[in-house]
Amino acid sequence: MPNPVLFSREGHVETWTLNLPDSRNPISAGDVVETLVEGVERVNADSSVRAVVLTGAGTAFSAGGDVKAMRTKDGYFGGAPHAQRDGYRSGIQRIPRAMYGCEVPIIAAVNGPAVGAGCDLALMCDIRIASTQAFFAESFVMLGIVPGDGGAWFLPRVVGPSRAAEMTFTGDRVDAETALSWGLVSRVVSPEDLLATATALAQRIATNPPQAVRMAKRLLKESPRQDLDGLLELSGAMQAIAHHTDDHTEAVEAFFEKRTGQYHGR
Repeated sequence: MPNPVLFSREGHVETWTLNLPDSRNPISAGDVVETLVEGVERVNADSSVRAVVLTGAGTAFSAGGDVKAMRTKDGYFGGAPHAQRDGYRSGIQRIPRAMYGCEVPIIAAVNGPAVGAGCDLALMCDIRIASTQAFFAESFVMLGIVPGDGGAWFLPRVVGPSRAAEMTFTGDRVDAETALSWGLVSRVVSPEDLLATATALAQRIATNPPQAVRMAKRLLKESPRQDLDGLLELSGAMQAIAHHTDDHTEAVEAFFEKRTGQYHGR
């Protein structure tokens, strides 16, 4: 069996490639879940990793859940309702929890269709860049099911409640240009430029002081859950930590010396 996710690294940037192209990169199987969760845990513990690019092998980004397994009632798609609920909680729902808790920025390089849970996986990333061949579909309702992987939480936060409702209630495809106009992605590029564009952006992020980037990401994640006073308190605490880092000292010196700073995560 192939590795369900391939990991590679260039400098401070990792690339994660969903690697089940023959089945369009489903993410519902236990080995995919486990591998993605382990990947997040690893980069959280490795301060030398500063950004991640997530993409799919073959022509699809991810088809989401394995519809063949749904048809045959395999795994947590079968069994009594309480067993299915537990299966979701201990299975695919581990992915949104892990992705939300990832400390480094994740850029989705959406190379093709991102459907169902595959659409939601892209939404779990901090930044999305789409190929002109990509489309997005919150298509659960077309199979008579609901977003069981957290899509109903992520989607409105990205495109707003009205467009999220439209996507969820119709299951219709949203092409790359529409996704750009809706703010679902930040760029649309040709297929041959996709990975290079996403990697260049990841490398640009990686040039900044890594602990400051990690703390800035945490503030962005916390902002929807906090009132202004709460976020200001958290920002002040993190800022105090940032002021005492070697990287802050180096950044200030580099600013006055008009040179590029060299940062080590300390």
